[in-house]
Amino acid sequence: MTNIRFLSTTTVRPTASHPSESTRRLELTPWDLQLLAVDQIQKGLLFYKPTPSQEKKLKGSVSVIDHLKSSLSRTLDIFFPLAGRLVKVENDDDKTTSFFVDCNNHGGAEFVHAVADGVTVADILEPLYVPDIVNSFFLMNKVLNCEGVSKPLLAVQVTELVDGIFIGCTLNHSVVDGTTFWRFFNTWSRISTGSANSTSQSPPIIGLGFLDGIIDLPIHIPFQFQRNEIHEDESSNTCPPLKQRVFHFSKEKIQQLKAKANAEMSTNKISSLQAVLAHLWRSVVRSRRLNADEEVFYCLLVGLRQRLQPPLPEEYLGNAILVVNVKATAGDLLEQGLGWAASQINKTIASQKAEEIKKYVEDWIKTPKFLTPTSLPSNRLVTGSSPRFNVYGNDFGWGRPLAVRSGVGNKSDGKLTVFPGPEEGSMDFEACLSPETLLAMTDDAEFNEALVS
Repeated sequence: MTNIRFLSTTTVRPTASHPSESTRRLELTPWDLQLLAVDQIQKGLLFYKPTPSQEKKLKGSVSVIDHLKSSLSRTLDIFFPLAGRLVKVENDDDKTTSFFVDCNNHGGAEFVHAVADGVTVADILEPLYVPDIVNSFFLMNKVLNCEGVSKPLLAVQVTELVDGIFIGCTLNHSVVDGTTFWRFFNTWSRISTGSANSTSQSPPIIGLGFLDGIIDLPIHIPFQFQRNEIHEDESSNTCPPLKQRVFHFSKEKIQQLKAKANAEMSTNKISSLQAVLAHLWRSVVRSRRLNADEEVFYCLLVGLRQRLQPPLPEEYLGNAILVVNVKATAGDLLEQGLGWAASQINKTIASQKAEEIKKYVEDWIKTPKFLTPTSLPSNRLVTGSSPRFNVYGNDFGWGRPLAVRSGVGNKSDGKLTVFPGPEEGSMDFEACLSPETLLAMTDDAEFNEALVS
């Protein structure tokens, strides 16, 4: 496939000032700070190009690109912290570092207009594996969150295809989590269509009152990571080539997996997602052909908003996630069955209660631990994102998206990104695995039975 041609780069800023927020300093929590040494969130949507009549309805004679810039600017009136910058403060008294978001920094968001000559929608959707050119639809590939001190917190690339448009967003993961990412995307699409404006949308909540009495802000941490140290292993010659494939699970097949898992364990507590995760886990372990006594891990990003007391509102801007590990041996995972694997996932997630979360925060302050590509165990799967996010409701004025894809950020052998599927109740998993594992999964009859409607 062809390379990307970059046509223009624009800095997009909010249209309105925020006098009451003019000196707003957004402190980072342990959930934010733990992500300083990993890549940013990269998610994007593929659309067909608008027809001439649809384009005319958007904003008269204004081009789609200019229309998207204008609506993005008005969206930043609401999500104004995303137009700011990360600030790093060296604390000389104890030789530590603190980070915060300067919401009054007028650095703005980066907006790039690009063209992928000769590339069609079919070129993206029809191949068995996700084509590598999708990585070129995102800005700031392999940029760490801590680099937000000099780079935008939000970068958007709109890439024109022969018959389509891809809108790719890169957002600093130390500032927002997936919930906020999709709230931002949803708001931008509604403002783009005129179904909402910057005064009718609920602004993000950026207060940290829920941490009062637990920790003192700003948090002082030892932070000496260098970019070349973080990605050192990934650039070595021993790093295996990886491929990506999207696995689609219909609503019917998901219900069958859930029913089977619950029946095997004589329970009704296993969720649809947990059943599908267990199904994928068992297939990957089978396909990797591990010894029975080898330990395997499922690393899950658990949302904490509804687990805190009182719960955090959906409008909360920052991260509220915790990484938990489900551990088993390859032999137990395959011999004990789907229900057993799903129940291990269920028990681990259910154990994350308000008191445990509070203890995690207190312990993290004493001994900060940062996620890095090498901090996760081997023989692992890692699942991020959620099938509950509003992905296919993002209509910018010319129809629903055809597909969702993620960028190269935080991709490693075993990374599974879950999205809602195009049909209600379905799920898509974007699986990043070795070619050998993906090939073996193609021949895994038990796994593929759940993919066929």
